[in-house]
Amino acid sequence: MDEALLRSLTPGVLAVLVRRGADFAAAEDAVQDALVEAVRVWPADPPRDAKGWLVTVAWRKFLDATRSDTARRRREDRIDEEPVPGPAPAVDDTLQLYFLCAHPSLTPSSAVALTLRAVGGLTTRQIAQAYLVPETTMAQRISRAKRTVSGVRFDQPGDVATVLRVLYLVFNEGYSGDVDLAGEAIRLTRQLAAAIDHPEVVGLLALMLLHHARRASRTAPDGALVPLAEQDRTRWDTAAIAEGVRILQAALARDRLGEFQAQAAIAALHADAPTAEETDWVQIVEWYDELVRLTDSPVVRLNRAVAVGEADGPRAGLAALAALEDSLPRHTAAAAYLHERAGDLTTAARMYAEAAHKAPNLAERDYLTRQAARLNCLGRH
Repeated sequence: MDEALLRSLTPGVLAVLVRRGADFAAAEDAVQDALVEAVRVWPADPPRDAKGWLVTVAWRKFLDATRSDTARRRREDRIDEEPVPGPAPAVDDTLQLYFLCAHPSLTPSSAVALTLRAVGGLTTRQIAQAYLVPETTMAQRISRAKRTVSGVRFDQPGDVATVLRVLYLVFNEGYSGDVDLAGEAIRLTRQLAAAIDHPEVVGLLALMLLHHARRASRTAPDGALVPLAEQDRTRWDTAAIAEGVRILQAALARDRLGEFQAQAAIAALHADAPTAEETDWVQIVEWYDELVRLTDSPVVRLNRAVAVGEADGPRAGLAALAALEDSLPRHTAAAAYLHERAGDLTTAARMYAEAAHKAPNLAERDYLTRQAARLNCLGRH
């Protein structure tokens, strides 16, 4: 069973059901039922038209559920005749579904959470980590979003800013390696950039390309995480970097700065440096200042503190870090790095070990554990 194929078809099937009048929650349930049926049936009898098969089965599941529901009379006028099985139109519905999920009846944060769960295929835990909230809180938020849109006609697409936020979070989750969604996020952002004239859309595309260009060098052959300063820059995708820089320059020339353009400018400065030692940290701090002005995000402030440590020395970085809540994700890891740069190896080793226990994924935990062991070994000698 090709799970990647099923994952790629799911948004399009969901979009078809929504367009035919299914409310979002019921459509999502029907699609999940169809996927279960596909896992059972396809190995022995694979269909010629996978999407058409899923649409037909999902629509049947939706009709069955609707007819057995006590609210059947209220929904009858939205139920058409069951479609004749056959080839489904070769249309990519995924981007349209992103916009439909960003419904005006939802707050931006709820729309993002709902889309990531229903369309992006992320788990509630992954979404909660992206939003820096407990998993139970995010589960309640997604449930409320589903209740809000239950029975709502999806004929009022949401705004671009919400869709961009979803695409960015999907890309980041894919880029982390937990779920391979980065390439799909780039593909959809290209589609969006071709469809509308918006500087932040192309800013996000540039940011994705610049980050994705480094993907091959981010892990060692054994899967170990390789930090930016230690990456083999000859493995970076120079064509993707050149395209990202060209797109970014065109966006910045329009003088409508947004957060994705500012992040892309930081990524471009990293990509432009022949070596880690030649990185223009002063300019990077200036771009982080712009990002703080635009977002006032605590995560941005944390990244800025590390950049200050590179530009003005580790003590300056630690001073900037001290102004932030130590409960922030990766705060302890950043402090460990700056303490090591300042020569306080004992404190750095202790904080690396502490950060390893808080790491959001196995690769990061292993890296931080190795850093702690390395410094402990140096201390014994």
